[in-house]
Amino acid sequence: MFVGAVFFPLLGASIAGFLGRWIGDKAAQMASVVCMVLAAICGVAAFFQVALGHAPATVEIMTFLDVGGFEVSWALRYDTLSAVMVGMVTLISTLIHVYSLGYMSHDPDRPRFFAYLSLFTFMMLMLVTADNLVQLFFGWEGVGLASYLLIGFWYEKESACAAAMKAFIVNRVGDLFFMLGLALTFWVFGSVEFATIFGSVEQHKDATFAGLPAYEVICVLLFLGACGKSAQLGLHTWLPDAMEGPTPVSALIHAATMVTAGVFLVARMSPIFEWAPTALALVTVVGASTALFAATIGCVQNDIKRIIAYSTCSQLGYMFFAAGVGAYQGAIFHLFTHAFFKALLFLGAGSVIHAMSDEQDIRKMGGIWRKIPITYAVMWIGSLALAGVPFFAGYYSKDFVLEAAFAAHSTVGMYAFACGILAAFLTAFYSWRLIILTFHGTPRADQHTMDHVHESPWVMLVPLLVLAAGAIGIGALFAENFVGHHWEQFWNGAIVNAPHNHIMHAVHEVPSWVPLAPTVVGLGGIGLAYILYMLAPGVPAKLAATFGGVYRFLLNKWYFDELYDAIFVRPTKALARMLWQTADARIIDGVPNGAASLASDIAAGAVRLQTGRVASYAFVMIAGLTVIVTMLAFGTAR
Repeated sequence: MFVGAVFFPLLGASIAGFLGRWIGDKAAQMASVVCMVLAAICGVAAFFQVALGHAPATVEIMTFLDVGGFEVSWALRYDTLSAVMVGMVTLISTLIHVYSLGYMSHDPDRPRFFAYLSLFTFMMLMLVTADNLVQLFFGWEGVGLASYLLIGFWYEKESACAAAMKAFIVNRVGDLFFMLGLALTFWVFGSVEFATIFGSVEQHKDATFAGLPAYEVICVLLFLGACGKSAQLGLHTWLPDAMEGPTPVSALIHAATMVTAGVFLVARMSPIFEWAPTALALVTVVGASTALFAATIGCVQNDIKRIIAYSTCSQLGYMFFAAGVGAYQGAIFHLFTHAFFKALLFLGAGSVIHAMSDEQDIRKMGGIWRKIPITYAVMWIGSLALAGVPFFAGYYSKDFVLEAAFAAHSTVGMYAFACGILAAFLTAFYSWRLIILTFHGTPRADQHTMDHVHESPWVMLVPLLVLAAGAIGIGALFAENFVGHHWEQFWNGAIVNAPHNHIMHAVHEVPSWVPLAPTVVGLGGIGLAYILYMLAPGVPAKLAATFGGVYRFLLNKWYFDELYDAIFVRPTKALARMLWQTADARIIDGVPNGAASLASDIAAGAVRLQTGRVASYAFVMIAGLTVIVTMLAFGTAR
């Protein structure tokens, strides 16, 4: 069961990738899907046994690395944290695989797509079941590779290739910090095994590195690595561009795999983070700033997938500031519920795009809700969960995160609470802006497109309905276990709260108005969207004209891409061009090429002397003999 949950996706990827040409497209797809179904069965069973049955286990596979005295095993660590992630990843990925049977039905490269999709899932499962930091880093890099392959799946499009490269390069920046953090962890603890590290946290808590507390440096480095994978402020620029991949890819990246890896890493390393208050403050501030920053951008975007992408960026900010105030359990709970409603929103957006003949601009939609009623209904459910409306999944997890920030009773905690409340208002606003512009009002698409609007096939609708059920009930079903009064029994030591961290108890003692605030501001955001886009649809354009500077600032994503282009991209290109034209072309190539050219010229001159005529050779010999005799004669005379 434990091995099957991880390795069935790899088996599916291998069959689809290596045998797809021989067994045919349909067989390759079905092999991938069947393997994912088996993985989901194993993953959900593992969740019930380990998390709900309180029976953690570790499965040794083989020796992963053995160099000198440094040995790393390849083992599957199944504690509650891993079991939660494995159950969620396998289930969500299986639904996305099934959905893809319909969505990608006309693509000529289906076996390659399913191979990449299953490989992506395997790498994420490797990451979350890692028993040491090296194995975790293997999965970490694996999801980066798989995301590059999937974002650039349609490699004929220049924009897809550019987006894939951007994601890969930005993530390498974060991965550099992760590697430094891994190396420093080994330097401090003498091991990369989690059991050894966590068992000696108290022993090394006074360790220093370069005059700084070693735990602080380790945690800051690991968090910077997490910022790359989880698209936090500064290293977020790859996330919206990742929409160039097929919609199922967007759903998998944003709901269950790559972007959740950073949150998982912070939760996994909670025993060390608990002794690094400065690092936790940094996590809180960056997470809270990201939550608000991304929400402001989502309010003005027009691509249906990019709006949901910025929503992911914002919700990841919630998860990080929950971890930053010490409520790691709340961060994972929000990650868990978010997986269901975010997958639902992305796949629902894919159903809209499918119905609208690949149109993604919400300004060119409208008036289609009667033609695709099931898609319309599930988009409502996903948006209600995202906005935290009672009693949908997001209501339980997002509210807990905000209550934890308030209960921290610290400056950074109150900053996170304020950013989170404002982001909750904006989230509800842009969610209903998307619904109204997409489904309501006068149709803005051309007549040909409107004539072909149709509901998706059942192979796409069934996963949507399953996810919709999760978006409705998953929060209420597991709230008591994840963050309720039984959280200690449920987590069973998989997440550590140090003796000085009382946040999980304090969160139940916040003033009564705090739990109400997210609901109130969420309903306010919905009401504002309804007024602006249903009752007074001309007002948004007037506001955009009146506040043109602010509108362009948000529409251009705070000009981060332009800023990075000016600071990093253009200077790097200029340096590369100079090195190419001067160092490479003139020096590296010029010196040997010049020597070769000189030798060639000398040889060409010598060739002209070789006429092949005997008389010429005889003349030269006589002339040379004459010169020699003359020189000898003059020499003898002296």
